[in-house]
Amino acid sequence: MQGEESCQILAGTEGDSFPLMEINTGETEASEQWDYVLVADHRTQRNTRQAQQQQQFLEELKRKGFHYKMIEDHKKVFFGIRVDSRIFGLYCRLLTEPEGPATRVQPARPPSVPATTRIRIVNFVLNSKTAAGDTLEDLVKSGVFETRFALHKGEEDLKKKWARWRNMFHPQPIDDIRDYFGEKVALYFAWLGWYTYMLVPAAVVGLIIFLSGFSLFNASQISKEICEAHDILLCPRGDHSRRYQQLSDTCTFAKLTHLFDNEGTVLFAIFMALWATVFLEIWKRQRARVVLHWDLYRWDEDQEEMALELINCPDYELRPQQHSYLRSTVILILSLFMICLMIGMAHLLVVYRVLAAALFNSTLLFQEEQVTTAVVVTGALVHYVAILIMTKVNKYVALKLCDFEKPRTFSERESKFTIKFFTLQFFAHFSSLVYIAFILGRINGHPGRSVRLAGLWKLEECHLSGCMMDLFLQMAIIMGLKQTLSNCMEYLGPWLAHKCRLMRFRLSRTSGDPELRRLQCNYLLNPVNTFSLFDEFMEMMIQYGFTTIFVAAFPLAPLLALFSNLVEIRLDAIKMVRLQRRLVPRKAKDIGTWLQVLETIGVLAVIANGMVIAFTSEFIPRVVYKYHYGPCRQGAQPAVDCLTGYINHSLSVFYTKDFQDPIQIEGSENVTECRYRDYRNARDYNLSEQFWVLLAIRLVFLILFEHVALCIKLIAAWFMPDVPQSVENKVLEEKYQTLREKMCSGPKSTEV
Repeated sequence: MQGEESCQILAGTEGDSFPLMEINTGETEASEQWDYVLVADHRTQRNTRQAQQQQQFLEELKRKGFHYKMIEDHKKVFFGIRVDSRIFGLYCRLLTEPEGPATRVQPARPPSVPATTRIRIVNFVLNSKTAAGDTLEDLVKSGVFETRFALHKGEEDLKKKWARWRNMFHPQPIDDIRDYFGEKVALYFAWLGWYTYMLVPAAVVGLIIFLSGFSLFNASQISKEICEAHDILLCPRGDHSRRYQQLSDTCTFAKLTHLFDNEGTVLFAIFMALWATVFLEIWKRQRARVVLHWDLYRWDEDQEEMALELINCPDYELRPQQHSYLRSTVILILSLFMICLMIGMAHLLVVYRVLAAALFNSTLLFQEEQVTTAVVVTGALVHYVAILIMTKVNKYVALKLCDFEKPRTFSERESKFTIKFFTLQFFAHFSSLVYIAFILGRINGHPGRSVRLAGLWKLEECHLSGCMMDLFLQMAIIMGLKQTLSNCMEYLGPWLAHKCRLMRFRLSRTSGDPELRRLQCNYLLNPVNTFSLFDEFMEMMIQYGFTTIFVAAFPLAPLLALFSNLVEIRLDAIKMVRLQRRLVPRKAKDIGTWLQVLETIGVLAVIANGMVIAFTSEFIPRVVYKYHYGPCRQGAQPAVDCLTGYINHSLSVFYTKDFQDPIQIEGSENVTECRYRDYRNARDYNLSEQFWVLLAIRLVFLILFEHVALCIKLIAAWFMPDVPQSVENKVLEEKYQTLREKMCSGPKSTEV
């Protein structure tokens, strides 16, 4: 039997089969005709109340024009549900929308009903309230039914052409995906495929920027000065470091930092701002072509939902749009509270890093120069675990807020939930990165007068080579873990769960009847829910955020995203076709609220990257020194590098006599001064004139960068219309032909 590869272990010999009981309440149909399946435990047939509730629910479906058949094995009861063709005829009359491009030409006989439409109608009716006021979800919770699912049938082509690892570099059969899973799933894979394709130029440019640092690995004047600064001592950096350190000890990290903190960073950040705009604009054009091809260009989601409501209940009354300022105020307050909680999680991460530094030093697990790196790495791991926990909390809170808001339709509820959940997830994922990029090491005071947590522990400092190294490590660890572990768990979890279910069912020998075996095979697949596709979208949105926001500090982000997406497409395909029950098809003509999310991320990326270059990177201090303080301030000198003396200029002086406890510092007997990263006066340790000059220039650069980048985005968006001219002309031609047909078919005008 085709499509049963994963279920062959269920087949027993004919003598091993269990008795099969069929109750036919409509036409006798093959299993391929069932649009939907309800499953109940065999024990419910012995419970009078539950059996009565089952019968009432099924009889109500029958009155609405549905056929069902009950098939029993020794443990489960399967109810096959099929839509009457008259219901589909009513659906077509209500919407007067063709199902595909070919239906404009009237066929000699009525076209076959698309399976996606049949499943969608059944699912909508099943999820509606019954005459008793219950929904199918209520009956599942009370144990009347165990579960429900749409049957996998006709998926063999998708298994061969799409859901295989060997097809990783093959084009996706988007039309076939649409015919099997519906437009919403097809649009997700069309968008994901286009996103992956567009990552190629971004990954190439990012890799070039990163590798360009290797060409200057030993030629950088700043790296040379650091590596040769044997006579410059750095002040003790915290409670875990109680000795002076030579600046030359940071030589390796200085060279590594130059790989991603160089002059190409600014150009790459502007390029990514332009890339994000071009990606979205071309996607809008791609979407328009696809939707026109599917003949859904003028399809209306509200009209679809109202048609389904009328099919379910002819007496349905329209529910008007409502807005409550009181509810909106409560939701805003609760959302702000949750956002503050996310920010509080970032502060807890700060506390962890401070306490971890003290712990690693006291237990002697690491050498003094390794403590900072260990704190950064473990802090990133803790942040990743916190993200996993808060994801579940955020989903629960977002759902409760949506229920409180009482949206009118399912699509409206989905849109509101998307906005709330993404907002909370954004703060959960990026709060710690914001802290590292813009706060870490900037509120610590100076040697001899350090800011301490609870008056005990000194706040964490940036890495010896600068805060860009901290941000780079945090991004690399979180993004690497999220891509590798998430993909592994996303595949291995459903695969192992499916194998366990198969092994358990194999122990209780099953029927050899092909129809029952097919139902059992579908039942043993992993369950799906409303969030199955939503979770895939959310995962990609967060990845898109990591790929664009803070990309100035991590130019390899597009490359990692590219490799991850190549795996993600086939992983999702295998999971949906081979490991999970069939997703309920849904109509759509775009990716909905996710497009606004992508546009918002694009704007935030411009702001964040501008701030990273201005305040975290050494780009601005280097440029200011080069043209205002350095040897080239009067003009270029061929024999002298313009950054000569930059390291000495960027390090402030601290006199060791001003330490509160200088005796406890190793090697302090012959040391009269040490250096630290900051711009402060040597007399009173107040912020120097250079600091305020740099701050002013940083702010000017930030404003100019954001305006230039945003202008480039706006110009690119204006230059590329959302809808291709060919699509607009096609729609105009259709409207014109419709009017011509009406003119020709109407009564001829007579002269008066």
